[in-house]
Amino acid sequence: MYYKISDFIEDWKYESESTIKVLSNLTDEVLTVKFNNEIRTAGRLAWHIVTSIGEMAQRTGLTFETVDEYAQIPAKAKEIVDEYKRTSDNMIKEMSARWNDQTLLMEDDMYGEMWKKGKTIGVLVTHQIHHRGQLTVVMRLAGLKVPGVYGPAKEEWANYGMQPQE
Repeated sequence: MYYKISDFIEDWKYESESTIKVLSNLTDEVLTVKFNNEIRTAGRLAWHIVTSIGEMAQRTGLTFETVDEYAQIPAKAKEIVDEYKRTSDNMIKEMSARWNDQTLLMEDDMYGEMWKKGKTIGVLVTHQIHHRGQLTVVMRLAGLKVPGVYGPAKEEWANYGMQPQE
């Protein structure tokens, strides 16, 4: 639950930059690879991260330009990254212009429950983190490098003169 817009924007900036790092390591070839019927493809996970921003934020009354949640998954990884950046930037611009700290206490119908806007944007952050984590597992299965987000990734330990942890 956020009580200050500035706190959310600060957190979102870090998480958004981290998501861009992860999405930028995707390749076009990996987007549609299906490893298991119980695991979403990298393309589906990445696109879900993108479309969820608008889907959730627009339930709070924000009207920024975003991609439709049912839009087809792009065939190019760069298109996913570009749409993520555009959607994320549009959300922050509108939120900064229209909301204040008091706005975060107002409630909206979110999936049949009443949530304060501060809760909704908190869930948006953790939702992104959750699916970004799933995406990194699929990326590893595909043999892609995964960038560190909250610490070094396996390939990054050498930059610190250390062996990767097991």
